[in-house]
Amino acid sequence: MKGNILVINTGSTTTKLGYFSDGTRIFDEKLEHTASEVAKYKSVMDQSDMRRQAIKDFMGSRGIPLENVDIVMARGGLITPVITGVYNVNQDMRDVLFSGRDGVHACNLSAILADDIAKEINEIRREKGLEPRFGVTTAYIADPPMADEMLPECKMGGIPEFTRKTLFHALNSRAIVRRYLKEHGHKVNDVTVIVAHMGGGATISLHRRGKVIDVNHGLGGDGPITPERAGCCPPFELIDMCFSGKYTKEDIKKKLVGRGGAVAYFGTNSMIDVENLADSGNELAITFLKAYVLNICKYIASMAATADGKVDAILLTGGIAHSKKLMNDIIAKIGFIAPVEVFPGEDEIASLAENGYLILAGQTKIHTYNKDHIIED
Repeated sequence: MKGNILVINTGSTTTKLGYFSDGTRIFDEKLEHTASEVAKYKSVMDQSDMRRQAIKDFMGSRGIPLENVDIVMARGGLITPVITGVYNVNQDMRDVLFSGRDGVHACNLSAILADDIAKEINEIRREKGLEPRFGVTTAYIADPPMADEMLPECKMGGIPEFTRKTLFHALNSRAIVRRYLKEHGHKVNDVTVIVAHMGGGATISLHRRGKVIDVNHGLGGDGPITPERAGCCPPFELIDMCFSGKYTKEDIKKKLVGRGGAVAYFGTNSMIDVENLADSGNELAITFLKAYVLNICKYIASMAATADGKVDAILLTGGIAHSKKLMNDIIAKIGFIAPVEVFPGEDEIASLAENGYLILAGQTKIHTYNKDHIIED
């Protein structure tokens, strides 16, 4: 692999950076932005100049000239309509990300930072009379979380107002599928696999020949119980809670996402803590772990139904996949569907760099984002 790739992944108070040279990871750094720094700005999107300077300062401290960067990869933000794959950052994308039209999240800043830095790199080269190795440096995103390739029947809700939508761990899930294909000697993506990404949230996605044709919405109250999320709730009980007068709209949302799951029962989002409680004989923790496993397995089984039972493999990934006990319990329940493989953890920085090298090698299609039209493959 040839080329130098800068990777940017923004969080609410952090900017994660990765730098790769000819396929070797030179550094993987998390820049911390203090409370006093971020308090100066009305929103995370207003922090662009401050964060861009922090990136440039860090690159300088590592002795890496900005003009050495051949491509800038960014974590995908909340944009629709999109399908999975790689996109160059354009003005339509910038407009939607900055406005928060499709959702407000710190990751929206990643692509804007990447694009600004790419433009600055090209200007530096022009001023210095430097010839780029791979043409003009461009910013890209890969596998944004709202990518939608679901079958029409998977999108339909029980009433017209309730259309099922996507928001999932597209970046890691697709990287795991590529890893599976490589390890099993597939030259093309000709498989149907179910990927269960298990972290603070959980998304279960069905991949058929490179398209994600069914998946739950990881932030929308659709999905299994997780360390931080309540998962799907009985609707009448939820309605009663909403109209009880005890909670605000924001309170309810936080109970479903952020304060649900293990947080609601045990005050922790660490499954290691829950496992330790279960090991000490805590009956509630024992039952919670059983419920967690069952919830994950039910969603995996539902994806198998979408695929008419024709599944080549089930791939378990995310931070919770480090737990051998939970993975063994899941495999015991769903191993009858298809062979199961475990890929613990996730590495978004490496996944973005992998997509960057595919771009430089001309081995992936590059989509152009249009904020008003569905992008056809």
